[in-house]
This record gives sequence, structure tokens and C-alpha cells, in this order.
Amino acid sequence: MSLPSSQISPHRASRVELSGRWGPLAALHRPARATGNEDGTDDGGTNLGAVALLVPGYTGSKEDFAPLLDPLAEAGIEVLAVDLPGQYESAGPADEPAYLPGPLGATLVPLVEALAGGNGLPGRAAFGPRPVILVGHSYGGLVARGAVLAGAPASGLVLLDSGPGQLPDGERRQALELAEPLLRAQGIEAVQRLREAREAAHPRWARLPLELKDFYRRRFLASHPAALLGMAHGLRSEPDRVEALADRLRARGVPCLVACGAEDDAWSVAAQREMAERLGADFAVIPGAAHSPNVENPEGLLATLLPTLRSWLA
Repeated sequence: MSLPSSQISPHRASRVELSGRWGPLAALHRPARATGNEDGTDDGGTNLGAVALLVPGYTGSKEDFAPLLDPLAEAGIEVLAVDLPGQYESAGPADEPAYLPGPLGATLVPLVEALAGGNGLPGRAAFGPRPVILVGHSYGGLVARGAVLAGAPASGLVLLDSGPGQLPDGERRQALELAEPLLRAQGIEAVQRLREAREAAHPRWARLPLELKDFYRRRFLASHPAALLGMAHGLRSEPDRVEALADRLRARGVPCLVACGAEDDAWSVAAQREMAERLGADFAVIPGAAHSPNVENPEGLLATLLPTLRSWLA
């Protein structure tokens, strides 16, 4: 019996380390199918000549995109999924404000510039300009927005289960408010115990493979406490910057897709639909998914994402 898609889904991407402002950024990299040549030139296959930079959300990591890596690469798009600074296996500062969406987005600008110039990957020679598609999930969407506003030369933007500004009232925001004083007073292990107690109350938790539970624990405990605190503050304070983003996208002719799970419990579907309208972006609802279609229904997400990216890159 096959396991459902998750962060531990098998894939053929390689773990690499990229140069970052505060130290190495951990990433998963998979070249596009049909690259054939070491310099990345098209060998007559389906290579679309673009790279997708996948940006995870709060308490997330590059592994959140595991089910998407091979399908995107097989469709002809090179893939690079990163841990943001302070997440899981990436170095980060002890400065909480550095983890707000604007500053974090600014740290991605050099990476997007390098990728757009045909470089940015260790052990790989530059081979000329190419489009970079920024894909940001949840808090990563706010960070990707910050990158575009800071001047990242993205050729397309996908906001996945992300919102126009701060996280609205609800269970997710309440969890942030409960965890912050505990983290400051007792440390990250105490917060992990609280997380596990809350998760145990949900029937789905009992059905998860032990290996996946172990991964969640290991990933969270590897997070920089300042990153958890700074991002949590960003989720509760980020202003609505949709109009500024819309202006930037229009000025540069950059297409945008807003997509979300049909049962998203972070930002509402209605709020994300309205954001798409304000951005002049395409909008899609992914059935059979809540806040993380990338692992809850990757096939449904790819059914929207791949045709959209192909149309942008045609």
C-alpha cells in the first residue's frame, strides 16, 4: 500500500548548499528533464529553460515541496526548493526582525538574480539568462512578495495559500500567541511538547507514519528560535501590500497565480480570491486540500500549476 504524499515522499532531487547572507542555505535541486547537456542547454526535449524557486512557510522547509519536485522537473522546469534562513538546515541570524517578510524577501534577491543570470547553483557553469518563477507557500508567499518588491527579477509569481497581510483571527493565530511566551520562557523543546500535545488531539495524527512524525520533530527543533519568533511576529503584523505588489507586477509585466486549498484554514478562500482580483492574477482553488495542497493534493495542484507555467513560458 502506497503512503500518502508528504514531506518524506521519495524524489530524485539532490541536496545542495547555496551561498546566503548569514551562511549556507540548504536546498533541494532537480534539473529539468531533457537538459541532456551539462551546461543546461535544451537537447530537443521538453526543457522550458526556466527554474522554479520554491519558498516554504512558517515552521516549514524545502521538503514541503517533495511531491512537486520530480513532476515539475519532468515537465521541463528546473526546480530549487530552499530552507529560508533560520529554517531547518539553513543558517540564520539571532535578530528577530530579520525574519519579517520584507527583510527575508530582500535576502532572496541575490539568489533570484543569480538564477536569472544562469548561475546560482554550486558546481554548475553559467549558461545565460533564463526565467525564474517564484513560488511561495503561506508565509513563504509573503516572503516571495517581499522579494519582488525588493527588486527580485522574477518572471512569474505563484502565491500558494498565502494572504494579503497578517494572519486573521483563528486557531493558527491563537497557536502563535500561545507559543511565543512559552518559547521565550522555556525554550524550543517546551514548544515542541505543546505542539505534539495539540496534534495528538487530531485523529489524522495517529495515522501518520512514525518516520514523518520524527521528521516534523527534528525539523522544528532544528529551527532557529529567533526565526520562529520573528516569523510569528510577521504573521501577526504584516500589512496589506497587495496594491504595491500589483503596481510592481504590472510595471514589469510579470504574471501571477493565486492558488489555495478548498478548505484553507489560514487565510480564507474568499480573501485569497479577492487578493487575486486586486493583483489581476489568475486564481485557482485546489479540491481535496486545506492549507498545504503541495502535500495534501499535489496532483490537483499540478493540474493547475503546470498549464499555467507553460503558458507563461511559451
